[in-house]
Amino acid sequence: MEIIKDKEFGGERPLFGLENTRLEGITIVDGESGIKCCRNMEATDCKFYGKYPWWHVDGSLIENCYFAVGSRSAIWYSNDMVMRHCVIDGPKFFREMNNLTLEDVTINDADETFWGVSNLKVKNVTLHEGTYPFMHCENVEVDGLKSDAKYVFQYCKNVVVRNAEIVTKDSFWECENVTVYDSELDGEYLAWHSKNVRLVNCHIAGEQPLCYVKDLVLENCTFDAACDRAFEDSEVEADIRGAITEIKNPITGHIVADEIGRITYDQYAKQPNNCKIEIRK
Repeated sequence: MEIIKDKEFGGERPLFGLENTRLEGITIVDGESGIKCCRNMEATDCKFYGKYPWWHVDGSLIENCYFAVGSRSAIWYSNDMVMRHCVIDGPKFFREMNNLTLEDVTINDADETFWGVSNLKVKNVTLHEGTYPFMHCENVEVDGLKSDAKYVFQYCKNVVVRNAEIVTKDSFWECENVTVYDSELDGEYLAWHSKNVRLVNCHIAGEQPLCYVKDLVLENCTFDAACDRAFEDSEVEADIRGAITEIKNPITGHIVADEIGRITYDQYAKQPNNCKIEIRK
C-alpha cells in the first residue's frame, strides 16, 4: 500500500482516483472533492477542512481524524467504510451508502446525517444538534448512542438499538421492525405510525408516546409522569413497571401496569376497542 504522509492538499480534486493508499497526517484545506472516486483507502491522523472531501470511495478505514465545519457533506456514495475515534463538526455526513461502521465517533452537527444508509453499525457514537439523522436507513445496529438531535430515526427499517440516551422530537416515526433495549427515549410522538416495534427495559418520557402503532410490544418499561395520551389508536401488548399517567383509546391488546392514573375512552375510539387494561396484582 502506498503511503502519503504529512502533506497538505487544496484546490479541486487533488487526490482523485487513488487506489490502495494510506494517508497519514495529511490536511485537506479549502477546496472541493479532495478524495474522490478512490478504492481501498486508509486515513489516520488527518484533518479535513474543504467541502465534499470523501465521495465515491469504496473500501476505506478512517481513524483518529477530524472533519471541520467546512467539510460539510463530506462522505457520500462510499461503500464498505469503517470509521473509528473521529470528531466531526460538519453537517450532512454519510449519504447513500452501504456497509458503514462507526465506533467512538462524535458528530457535533448531526443535521441530515445518515441518510439512505444500508447495513449501518454504530457503537459509542454521540450526535449533537441538527435534524433528521438516520432518515431512510435500513438494517441498523446501534450499541451506545447519545443524541439530542431532532427527529431521529424516520422512515427506517430493521433497526436494533441498545444502550441509547435519546432526547429528541418525533423519534422512530413511521419505522418498521424496530427493537430497542435498555435505553432512555425522551421526546414527543415516539414511534407514531410505525409497525412491529418492541421496547425492552426502556424508560419513556414525553407527550403522546406510542400512538398509531401496529404490533407494539413493551417489556419491563417505565414511563415518565408527563407521558399523557399514550397508545392512542395502537395495537399493543405492554408490561409497564411503575405508574403510567394516561392510557387513551388503544385499539386492541393487553396493557398491565403497577399504577394507572386514568384510562380515557371517548367517541373516537376505534374498533375492535377491546384492549384489556389492568393493574398488576
